Amino acid sequence: MKHGYDKAALTKRLHRIEGQVRGIERMVDDDRYCIDILTQVSAVNTALESLAFKLLDDHVNHCVAGALASGDADEAAAKSKELLQAVQRFARTR
Repeated sequence: MKHGYDKAALTKRLHRIEGQVRGIERMVDDDRYCIDILTQVSAVNTALESLAFKLLDDHVNHCVAGALASGDADEAAAKSKELLQAVQRFARTR
């Protein structure tokens, strides 16, 4: 089954976040001020959270919606359960 996310866009966002993390490493290597480093860590957390929300949105609008529209009650129940578990995991990390 094809996933609901745009692979190229997701990869681009992940590379941007990876660059942010490398920037934090350089800041540590350069003995930068703690608060400046913490500010960048917060920015990475925000970027990852935004990515997670986008993936969750894509999952609902593609995978879950497709399962519900298929008329297959078992598939719809499985995708609904999977969605709820994902939301619960995401909520615990906040």
